[in-house]
Amino acid sequence: MPDDDAQQGVDTLVLGRRVRHLRTARGMTLDDLGAAIGRAASQVSMLENGHREPKLSLLQQVAHALDVPLAELLRDEAPSRRAALEVELERAQRGPLFASLQVPLVKVGRSLPSDALEALVRLQAEVQRLLTEKAATPEEARRANAELRATMRAQDNYFPDLEEHARGLLAAVGHPGGPLSQRGTADIAAHLGFSLHYVHDLPHSTRSVTDLEHGRIYLPHGLTSSADPRSALLQAVASHVLGHTEPRDYGDFLRQRVETNYLTAALLLPEDGTVALLREAKAERRLSVEDLRDAFAVTYETAAHRFTNLATRHLGIPVHFMKVHESGTLHKAYENDGVRFPSDPLGAIEGQPVCKQWTARVVFSIPDRFSPYYQYTDTSSGTYWCTSRVQGSPEGEFSVSVGVPFAHVRWFRGRETSERAASRCPDAACCREAPAELSARWAGRSWPSARPHASTLAALPTGAFPGVDATEVYEFLDRHAP
Repeated sequence: MPDDDAQQGVDTLVLGRRVRHLRTARGMTLDDLGAAIGRAASQVSMLENGHREPKLSLLQQVAHALDVPLAELLRDEAPSRRAALEVELERAQRGPLFASLQVPLVKVGRSLPSDALEALVRLQAEVQRLLTEKAATPEEARRANAELRATMRAQDNYFPDLEEHARGLLAAVGHPGGPLSQRGTADIAAHLGFSLHYVHDLPHSTRSVTDLEHGRIYLPHGLTSSADPRSALLQAVASHVLGHTEPRDYGDFLRQRVETNYLTAALLLPEDGTVALLREAKAERRLSVEDLRDAFAVTYETAAHRFTNLATRHLGIPVHFMKVHESGTLHKAYENDGVRFPSDPLGAIEGQPVCKQWTARVVFSIPDRFSPYYQYTDTSSGTYWCTSRVQGSPEGEFSVSVGVPFAHVRWFRGRETSERAASRCPDAACCREAPAELSARWAGRSWPSARPHASTLAALPTGAFPGVDATEVYEFLDRHAP
């Protein structure tokens, strides 16, 4: 190794404690060691406090001055119990936990009593444990989701860096524009060095599994998959392109999921072609999620999501999106147009009941499932126009809705609809209280047995990837590895 190369993989905190331990054991002061190696005492102090990563030449000089082999300085264990505690506290104070809590830093020196040092180390470990435990609760998941939704709203659900990733990948495989074919999707995977393997035994808790060691992506066999086969592959590719690692917490997991879905949609509906189509449609006052779906051969939900990515940034139209289960609960949503979604005290909207007067609920009662449903709804925050579709899934039926404030409806197909409703929610008298006649007939004379949701009281599934059975995944990889 050249003389001026920095040491690779050296723990500067442990190294510093070893230097200090050996120096004091030999009765040397900072000035003494500094003079022996031709450095100022302040530079020696920075080395001992782990504030600088020394070059090999300096470490050789220090080892010579302390009359020890260089390997003695580079050992990876602290020289004493006290030094190990100091290193642990220093490392914690430089980490994200202390920064997030805005806790004042403690000077870790000889003046700090050993019992106080021990207490601080144990305290930070306990705080970390409690935070980890908290991260597995439904409350933490809802808080993280609310924060993520606020971030998306602040940037109009538009991510320019992800658009650039998509543009680069499409250019790399020579995509001519328009819909991305299955062949084009496979070309992207091949460009990134992956081979595709369709299997019947994909772990039930996964959409795909990527073997990074052997460059393989495992996908469900086409005969058993009801979803767009391009989406699962592109989601696997997206995670690799974006350099995702094991999520640190639920917030990180949600962020990665949003990024993966966004990049997937940006590949299926490339920005340039999609914006050109939308601008032409706006100019002719015929914007339609259905037309966007058909033009790029994607699902209605993918087209609706992509519309929210581009509508505000490129068309100047504020928008909201909802996916609502047939039970009436909100599954996911986005808004930057002022519509007020039902929410809990933490600001979370998922799982909250949607007003029965809203388009997203009314559409379930419409017998015509082929044509889009349009409706104006008067709410406490203004009048909104929405278009909605019902789609099936293994979990039941969902409605997918896109809406805009009344002032922007002039750009859309379906604006001439005569369907109109009024919502007074969150006033319970709007749709959550039974009519007086029914209440008089049945109140106190009936007792329903509720079907509780599994997530009502349970903590989130354990593991780095919530809901994924790691053992099942690793056994699967063992079965299929070349």
